Amino acid sequence: MSDPRITSSIFTRGAVDLSTLRGPAPASSRPGTPPQGGPSNGAPAAGGDTAIVDVTEATIQSDVLERSMAMPVVVFFGAAGFPESDEFAPVLERLNAEGGGSWVLARVDVQENPRIAQMFRVQGIPMVYAVVGGQPVDAFSGVVPEAQLRQWLQAVLKAGGVTVAEPEDPRLDEADDALMSGDLDAAEQAYRKILADAPADAAATAGLAQVGVARRVAGADPATALAAAESAPDDVAAQLLAADIEVLSGLAEQAYSRLVGLVRRTAGEDRETVRQHLVSLFSIAGPDDPAVASARRALASALF
Repeated sequence: MSDPRITSSIFTRGAVDLSTLRGPAPASSRPGTPPQGGPSNGAPAAGGDTAIVDVTEATIQSDVLERSMAMPVVVFFGAAGFPESDEFAPVLERLNAEGGGSWVLARVDVQENPRIAQMFRVQGIPMVYAVVGGQPVDAFSGVVPEAQLRQWLQAVLKAGGVTVAEPEDPRLDEADDALMSGDLDAAEQAYRKILADAPADAAATAGLAQVGVARRVAGADPATALAAAESAPDDVAAQLLAADIEVLSGLAEQAYSRLVGLVRRTAGEDRETVRQHLVSLFSIAGPDDPAVASARRALASALF
């Protein structure tokens, strides 16, 4: 699935009636050994700051409903021996550990607890629900890429009033290291892999644009290239190369101005080539950069 943030396609808020699962949970009714190897008494599982519980009918009130009044609870429906379930569970557990106790991971073995699965309308595993304030607020089924899962968790935390800094994606560090070392092929591959999971990732988009600039200026002498652009103001190739060199030299505003002026002086395919080049340079700085905002306004004026 492309986006784990599902709304009415699975359920609407309140459609899952958890009231029938409310009620006292006598301590004697709790099994001594939880179905998935974790604690069933609501205490954190081993692992420091993790908050992982294994849920049964006897503990769903305390482990899910009551806990969700204080922090978001992510309910994972799975079963041992099912490949997708076995592969996805550790990802959730690792992200829970990263969360440092900001949300609870409640694991439900559907084979041991079919009634809970029925109440949540689970039709396949793995399936994940977010419960906030005693009510399910979002859900998705199947396995999703980790980058999308992180975004989904951030939305769940926001819904629960929790603000947590999202950890850096280690893949981004690897891509940046490849770029800095000059291994442009490896950097491009790494950035594209991130963007395949999260097309809107601004850092990966910026990194990929930097790879493009680095490739275009490879072998060029900056002084010679800038002098050639100065002597041929309407030479599109010379102006694009000069703009790339200026960006890498920390003169991004000068590069933007150069290309906006070239947009004004060109037409047809040349104009579109320059526009696309300029937009790719914008992505290196990001949309919040004041210089980019100013240059975008100038570009719009030049185009229209």
